[in-house]
Amino acid sequence: MELRQLRYFVAVADTGGFGRAAESLGIVQSAVSTQIGRLERQLGVRLFDRGTRRTVLTGPGEALLPQARAVLEAADRTRALAAALADGNAGLLRLGPVRGPRTARLLHRLADRTGAFRVTLRHVPAAERLRLLRDGELDAAFVRGAPAAPPGTSLLEAWRDPLYAAVPAGHPLASRPVLTPAELAELPLRLAGRTANPPFHELVTRLLRAAGSRPPAGPRFTTLSETLAEIASAAEPSWTLFYEVTGLPDFPGVAVRPLAGPASTTWLAVPAGPPSPAVRRLLAALADLAE
Repeated sequence: MELRQLRYFVAVADTGGFGRAAESLGIVQSAVSTQIGRLERQLGVRLFDRGTRRTVLTGPGEALLPQARAVLEAADRTRALAAALADGNAGLLRLGPVRGPRTARLLHRLADRTGAFRVTLRHVPAAERLRLLRDGELDAAFVRGAPAAPPGTSLLEAWRDPLYAAVPAGHPLASRPVLTPAELAELPLRLAGRTANPPFHELVTRLLRAAGSRPPAGPRFTTLSETLAEIASAAEPSWTLFYEVTGLPDFPGVAVRPLAGPASTTWLAVPAGPPSPAVRRLLAALADLAE
């Protein structure tokens, strides 16, 4: 049984004749008659009573007609879905995100009220995101810092976030509107260990090295709120730096100032080669954010 045969069958039932069906389909009448005959032989039933003035459905034909319409409608929906998948208007994007306001705005742009395009998020560490991408379990992943692209993947610069320095509010540097790495070179730096956050640790050490600033190591960075509390209360002045995630903190005893020059780069890791429709849609949303 072919879809063409079912389409011809429905056309004859709707128009009441082989000639009229052929005219509506834009083909010759003999083609309609041939295909209907084949369908009847395949099914083992007669579908039409062929009169001189009008062709009418038999009992089996009437029973088959709703099913034939349903099959044709399902085929049309399948073709429409395939076309939407090909141009990125439908489908699924499996994404490894980073935290921050830009990610929230990006997901808002990707949102599809029709439900035809969906985004699923995997909140895992950066190294795990890259592994999942390499293994085909993610379609794209965002990573910060200076990561190495796993085999079979490519890194595209997504955006840059400014870095901020937090110093004790009573320190002379707190009076400056913007701080430079050179001004902070003598103040102990609270930085998470390399194993705790490899991309950010590498980013900070590389940027400070490039700026010619090598501040002494201070106590380890734990969480932002705990670290700011320690900066505010510790007898020995120290500082830390961070990028904005959920807004800049307003913490008593701490002054937050922009850090001149260095910035945190967020990269989009994708499979190497031509992007899939879902990734093309993601790239278009990123381009919209950049405008």
